[in-house]
Amino acid sequence: MRIAIVSDAWRPQINGVVRTLETVARILRAEGHEVEVFGPDRFRTLPCPTYPEIRLSLFPSSRLSHMLQLFAPDAIHIVTEGPLGWAARGFCRRRGIPFTTAYHTRFPEYVRARIRVPLSWSYAFVRWFHAPSAGVLVVSPAIRDELSTRGFRNLVPWSRGVDITAFKPQRREDTGDPRPIWLYAGRVAVEKNIEAFLGLDLPGTKWVVGGGPQLKSLQRRYANVRFFGSVDADELSYRYAQADCFVFPSVTDTFGLVMVEALASGVPVAGYPVPGPLDVVTDSSVGALDKDLRTACLAAVSRNPEDCRRHAETFTWERCARQFLEALQVIPRHHWQPLRNRVLPDAAAP
Repeated sequence: MRIAIVSDAWRPQINGVVRTLETVARILRAEGHEVEVFGPDRFRTLPCPTYPEIRLSLFPSSRLSHMLQLFAPDAIHIVTEGPLGWAARGFCRRRGIPFTTAYHTRFPEYVRARIRVPLSWSYAFVRWFHAPSAGVLVVSPAIRDELSTRGFRNLVPWSRGVDITAFKPQRREDTGDPRPIWLYAGRVAVEKNIEAFLGLDLPGTKWVVGGGPQLKSLQRRYANVRFFGSVDADELSYRYAQADCFVFPSVTDTFGLVMVEALASGVPVAGYPVPGPLDVVTDSSVGALDKDLRTACLAAVSRNPEDCRRHAETFTWERCARQFLEALQVIPRHHWQPLRNRVLPDAAAP
């Protein structure tokens, strides 16, 4: 099967969406499918306002249309509601081509965290984007139920997994920091609510791993916190394994893959009782959720690392890939015209 994935989130970005796409594509290719990801790396881009690390494709419709016609996929999946997502949606709608979409990000809440746009406006906008989709893939039952009450239809479950060989318990070392070590890993951005964690009165040391637009300002304001910035996969695995508790302060994520990676490293999770944590910390033996984040932290830190590891092993990428494949809508071949040259360009247009 020839599968086109269109995503505004792609390398060199480092986040849960990109890791999910990379892993699913790798598994499907190993099974014999041809998977092509159409990301910003193939288009002219400009930095996203307030978040320059994210590149937005500039007027991608014509180029994306040409590339999709060259690839002639059997199925098209649209990942994000950004410029590429809109371009792919328009392409499919104009030609009567079925497609699927995914609700990876609580976009309305992210917008409200930056500018005071009413949630009802943003949800109407996002609902309109997904309305023609033959299947809106959602990561958790909590998000499915929430979107259903907001009028979304054709919601399809799409679980997540974890690489248990990359993220695993390791021998605790003397890092020079007083324990317990409280770890946050992920984007350092306003929507992640990181200050709710950094401002807590907790014993030991707080670690923050990840980059983002808030990194420099938070470093200035919280001199007692160790900030590591963006790290490679090996160091990320090490930081997880050295922590005593993983703290997930976000109240806007749809899932939070980092929580599963922490659990696979034998590290319990503390967070708020909201979608994301509610779908990961489903067993009180692997963490704690509370409206008071400090209470959750102090309760979670005593959980058994072996229980955390066993719980993480229930999240498999193979199941994730299978659900994705089953949700795809096959495109009738008559939509594609025969072309002599189907070689796709790899880089952005000159």
